[in-house]
Amino acid sequence: MLEKLEGIKVRWQEVERLISAPDAMSDMKVYVKLSKEYKELGAIVTVSDEYRTVLDNIKSSQEILKTEKDEEFLEMAKVELSELQEKAVELDEKIKVMLIPSDPEDAKNVVMEIRAGAGGDEASIFAGDLFRMYTRFCENSGWTVELADHTEGTAGGYKEVVFNVSGEDVYGVLKYESGVHRVQRVPKTETQGRVHTSAASVVVLPEADEFDVELKEEDIKKDTFCSSGPGGQSVNTTYSAIRLTHNPSGIVVQCQDQKSQIKNYNKALSVLRSRLYEMELKKFQDEIAGKRKTMVSTGDRSAKVRTYNFPQGRMTEHRINLTMYNLQDIMGGDIGEIIECLQVAENAERLREGTVASDSLS
Repeated sequence: MLEKLEGIKVRWQEVERLISAPDAMSDMKVYVKLSKEYKELGAIVTVSDEYRTVLDNIKSSQEILKTEKDEEFLEMAKVELSELQEKAVELDEKIKVMLIPSDPEDAKNVVMEIRAGAGGDEASIFAGDLFRMYTRFCENSGWTVELADHTEGTAGGYKEVVFNVSGEDVYGVLKYESGVHRVQRVPKTETQGRVHTSAASVVVLPEADEFDVELKEEDIKKDTFCSSGPGGQSVNTTYSAIRLTHNPSGIVVQCQDQKSQIKNYNKALSVLRSRLYEMELKKFQDEIAGKRKTMVSTGDRSAKVRTYNFPQGRMTEHRINLTMYNLQDIMGGDIGEIIECLQVAENAERLREGTVASDSLS
């Protein structure tokens, strides 16, 4: 593994020279790609340097044990050696996980869509609950949430809500949330006290930038209309809302959250670009699906991923058979532990499948 780590450090140094060259920014697409690679390799180099230092200290401690005669000093060396060996094992496992080829989309911002499914008004209310849950989680993570478009439910919540999340490694965290989320509880409209099951679908798209998708202006039809919903006279009476239709694909997106037509247009363009990017990404994922497909993040929008049972205060994550009984905290945005368990499960699965070559782990 040390030989592989040395190769990574050499590549990291090479990329550092490339992005520091005077003409580095002449090709922005290449520059952005190299900058991401530099950051990713740098994280591995930092840990590998620490790993080498620990291994060197282990050798020094072992030499002391062979030559030292002083009993007190020997005992100190034994304790230090034990601690160093534990640290080496910890760093070894950490490096193995870091050497798993990362999803190149993980560092991207995301466009999230939540749509009410089966269950009528209760499904819309649940979609609103999920939106609040994700908003609080994102805010607690130091990320920025911007509403792009929404359609309110007749009894509260949302029939559909689309929003952008920006920050560090957002897609790498939120991608696990895609799928069908079910809720089991007594709806506010239920007079007999019966528990109903409703659903909402969550879609997490990596936000595509201008280097990922080429959009031709002549392929886009732009319509303006008056925004609906709260916002005052300026929102409801001016043609600030934007609807974009991409003629080649038939994809339609709209944004009406901002009072400014330009801001709505830019947000709608971002969503359109991300949906087009998702189409190309899905083609690629389908091509490699026969080679490898994890149980955790398949990207299947129809897959039932999680159930929120209110009478029992229980959340069940079906992909990894995880059950937790702090439902109120979870609905309040405390979903970090769930996502961490999903990440660990996926990394363990990828290691078992030999995503990291066996010779790199020796």
